[in-house]
Parts: sequence; structure tokens; C-alpha cells
Amino acid sequence: MKKLGGILVPHFKNTAAMRPETLPVPAEVRLPMSMHEGAPANPVVKTGDTVKIGQLIGEAAGAVSSPVYSSVSGKIKQIDYIDSLTGKKSITITIASDGMQEYWEGITPPVITNTAEFLEAVKNSGAVGLGGAGYPTAAKLTLKENVKLDYILVNGAECEPFISSDTRTMIDDAADLFEGMKLLQKYLDPKNVIICIEENKPEPIAIMKKYCAGTPGMEVRKLPSLYPQGERKVLVYNVTGRIVPEGARLPDIGCVVINCSTVAAFAKYIRTGIPLVSRCITVDGPGIVNPKNVIAPIGTPVRSLVEFCGGLKDGVKMVTLGGPMMGTAIPDLDIPVVKVTSAVLAFTEKSKSPFEAPETTACLKCGRCIVKCPMNLMPPYIENAFELKKPELLQKYKVNMCLECGCCAYTCPAKRPLVQVMSLSKDMLWNYQAALKAAKAAEVREAQ
Repeated sequence: MKKLGGILVPHFKNTAAMRPETLPVPAEVRLPMSMHEGAPANPVVKTGDTVKIGQLIGEAAGAVSSPVYSSVSGKIKQIDYIDSLTGKKSITITIASDGMQEYWEGITPPVITNTAEFLEAVKNSGAVGLGGAGYPTAAKLTLKENVKLDYILVNGAECEPFISSDTRTMIDDAADLFEGMKLLQKYLDPKNVIICIEENKPEPIAIMKKYCAGTPGMEVRKLPSLYPQGERKVLVYNVTGRIVPEGARLPDIGCVVINCSTVAAFAKYIRTGIPLVSRCITVDGPGIVNPKNVIAPIGTPVRSLVEFCGGLKDGVKMVTLGGPMMGTAIPDLDIPVVKVTSAVLAFTEKSKSPFEAPETTACLKCGRCIVKCPMNLMPPYIENAFELKKPELLQKYKVNMCLECGCCAYTCPAKRPLVQVMSLSKDMLWNYQAALKAAKAAEVREAQ
């Protein structure tokens, strides 16, 4: 089997051995209705309403959507129509906490007797891809009639530096995780359920091996610590040897990849009736005074987590949501953490961060980016096609296969902005293909 590219990055798993601490109840939470891919949830509350933990405040709007639940008890303070992180139009519900943290009286575990009821329960749990993708889990697990799964890969790789929230799930919530794996095995009937963990996490590996021992069709796979090991296409290839064709979905080749924290989240809902209202978040980086893993209500302002961890050190230049390779820099500390927030990281002036904007030079033609690309793409060719505004070449060089993982930019001695170019190239190709489609449709209309 041909070896895929990838890079060795410093692990910086400083908080892996730290049990999560529970954050004091924040004064308010802000819950966007679009914390997931697909259609935003539709609000079912209004300003002034009293809500409790686990109460539905946004119902799923279609098959590819996810419900949103109150993460605190209190009153609906405000409903905004602008996403504070992206600036896009998106409904966000602000809840002023009453400090009581009372659970909604209607919480009850779902009754499940068949696959349809299992999928409905997964949807109602509010679970999405907690590794960062944010795709609604029930939609991912809803398969076409003719699809037969060979593999369900439970993703515990957690290959980004600093982050240890999935590691803590595999240690602290191992029982729920294993129960979720058994539910997947029972209702989706795959040939194999494999939990995939990088070799730099010996404790989760040992724990999950004990749980999986004696369960036919279930195993733990130890993988090399190589970024981006946890990316779904890379994981599928490294574990099964199967290649995901351009434009294909994983079930098309008999596979599903699902994050370990996502599995634990819907399993907890099925066991208790409590939906996804909080999550473990790693707060770390060179700019954090006391790094910790923190259990926080979804919608908590980043400021509350940072203050709980002793605040920021002097000289902090950037705070990000997610890892240093694929995370997002935030404009201020009042941005809320959402379902997919696995980490809050702070970088100082002196710390080396991939988010730095170094001085670039001309391409050296060294080929490092090509060697390290996990998808075997040719970033210099794509960059040239983009600069020449030739979308037909972008299509030829398979830019849509790019993961935007950052391996190319990380290894580039010329410090070329390759990740940004890849993203913009995809937009250029999409616009080109849309224009071709529109022109063809116009020709058909004229011919009629």
C-alpha cells in the first residue's frame, strides 16, 4: 500500500493527563442556530421566555440540520441575526443564566427498538461532528438502501497539537463511548467497528482495548502519530487501504468515520435523555496562565474559559478556536464556544504559531509540499493555475481533493500562502463550473 504524505508536528499534549474541571455557570450564553453544516435550526422560543437545560430552543430544519438546546437555565435575553464570528446573517439566541442550572422537566431517554428509532434518537441528541467538521451525525449515518458498511471508524486520532479533549473522552467517558460503538454495531450492522487512536495516547488505547476485548467485529487500531492522521479520507486509507474518489461520500466505499466524542455524546443522550448541551474544551497554548481541560456549557464566551484558566499572559497575539493547524482566529474574547469547539488556544508574540504571516519568497521548486501532501496533490501547479486564472487547470489538478490541512504551507521554506490559495482556488473552480452550467442551461432554453 502506497504511503500517504503527512508531517510530524510537535504534540504539545500538555493537558492530556488533566481531568476536566467544570466551569462555573457563565452569566450568559450565546447559541448560534448554525453550529453545524447544512440548514440552521429554526428558533422555537422568543425574547423573555424562561428556559431550562436541555430544553429545545431551535428545531432541526430538514434532514441535514441539527437541533439546538439550552445549555443553562434562565431567560431568553436577545435574538440576534448576525454571527459574531463570521459576520454572516445567522440567528443567535442569547440566554441570561439564573445560576440555578435546572434541567428541563421533559427530559426522558428515548425508546429504541429499530434502526429508524436509533437514527431519530441520534438526531434529537443534537450530535454533530465534534472533531470540527460539524456535519449532523444522523444525516451521516442515514444510508441508502443499497449501501452495506464494511467499516465504521471511530476517530480518536486527535492529531492536532495541544488538543486533548477527545483523549479525555476516551478516558473519562469510555463507558458511554463503548456503548455508542455497540449501538452503531447493532443498528448499522457493519462488518467492523474500529476505534482509531494515535500511538502517543497509551492510556486511551489501553482503556478501549479492555472495553473492546471479547466483542466480535470490534477492535482498537493503533496508528502512527502523523498529522493529519485524523482527517477522514486519510484515516480511511491508512486503516482500510481504500481510496475515496473525488466527489464521493465515504459510504460509497463502505465506510463511515465518526468522532469519538460524537459517539459518546449520542450514547449519553440515549442513556439519560440529556442532549448535547456542554462539552470538554482544551484551554492551552503558550499564552494561557494555567492550561486545563474544561467542561463548559455550549455558548459560553471564550473570555469565561480564559479567566477560569488564570487569564492570558503578557504578549498574547492571537487566540484561536480549534488547533493551530486548522483552527480559526477570533476577533475578541466574547465569541462563544459552539458544538464543534474542541480547544481555545492562545499564542504569544514569542511563540511559534502557524498563524503567523511570515515574509514570503518565490517558490524554490523544492517539492516538499508535494511530498508531504496527504492527498498526493501538486500545490505549486495549483498555485500557478490560480494566479493565471485558469480554472480548467484547477480541475485538472484536482484542487477539490485538497483537505486544507496546512501540510504544504507548514513545510514550505518560501512560506508561500498555499492553504489560502487552495481555498480561493476552490471558489474559483466552483464559480467556473456554475457559469458553465448556466451557459449550458441557456443553450437548452434557446434550442427549445
